Amino acid sequence: MIELEGVPELIDPVMVAAFEGWNDAGDAASTAVAHLDREWKGEVFAALDAEDYYDFQVNRPTVWMDAGVRKITWPTTRLSVVRVGGEKPRDLVLVRGIEPSMRWRSFCNELLGFAHELGVELVVILGALLGDTPHTRPVPISGTTSDPDLARRMDLEETKYEGPTGIVGVLQEACTHAGVPAVSLWAAVPHYVSQPPNPKATLSLLNRLEDLIDVRIPLGELPEDARAWQVGVDQLAAEDSEVAEYVQTLEEARDTAELPEASGEAIAREFERYLRRRDGGPSPGDRTRPPMPPKPSGKDDDEDSSED
Repeated sequence: MIELEGVPELIDPVMVAAFEGWNDAGDAASTAVAHLDREWKGEVFAALDAEDYYDFQVNRPTVWMDAGVRKITWPTTRLSVVRVGGEKPRDLVLVRGIEPSMRWRSFCNELLGFAHELGVELVVILGALLGDTPHTRPVPISGTTSDPDLARRMDLEETKYEGPTGIVGVLQEACTHAGVPAVSLWAAVPHYVSQPPNPKATLSLLNRLEDLIDVRIPLGELPEDARAWQVGVDQLAAEDSEVAEYVQTLEEARDTAELPEASGEAIAREFERYLRRRDGGPSPGDRTRPPMPPKPSGKDDDEDSSED
């Protein structure tokens, strides 16, 4: 049974979810949701029963001390709520956890039960995958949905992926069958520097989320962390001639692929983001306009291996 005592009536709620594990290269997606929770001081109102979904030999509980008392934290998925201010405030329901070990359909149904009870209007699931992308270029972010109307309205691609999937793909499909609008945003992380953290990928996911749901997200130290991360990888690549040559090959392939599309869409997005952030600019809560301008041509830079 779902208990939501103490949760106020929400305003235009959007559910934003990310799961550690197979869907979370460089911890980019889970770190993005953790950033939202930290910046907006989210309040946890529910947690799924760990016994139902996790194999504790795979995801072990941790022991810690609290004022001299030993306590155990069990691996699970927690839900918190944050309110985004502005002239037209809205609420975000943040879902952060570990990809479950079992009973995925029940897991998704339980999350959708929360979404229904809270009146969630849109589910956005964040993920990150390893790809042949150079760390020196903007992080490719692909947005996909199974809803053709949503794809047109929000400047997304219809899902075409076939192959193995994780909880991100399963949850999006469950949303589709339940009639809940759902979007997946995927960041492509360079496979040659896949270890976490990857603040550059996290920052790119948050920027795309900001565009999608039309809110201003406080970025804190993320931009500086992303620059420091790239400088560090530059230094490591410079110390290994084979890695440096490989990165150059990826850069050439990326630049050649992007040349026909020019960069008008990327410039337009950055300009919109600048307008939202400057003093006196449009309110970040103003959702009277479409979330994204229509594309003049081409598609977002994405990876063929991105899934639904």
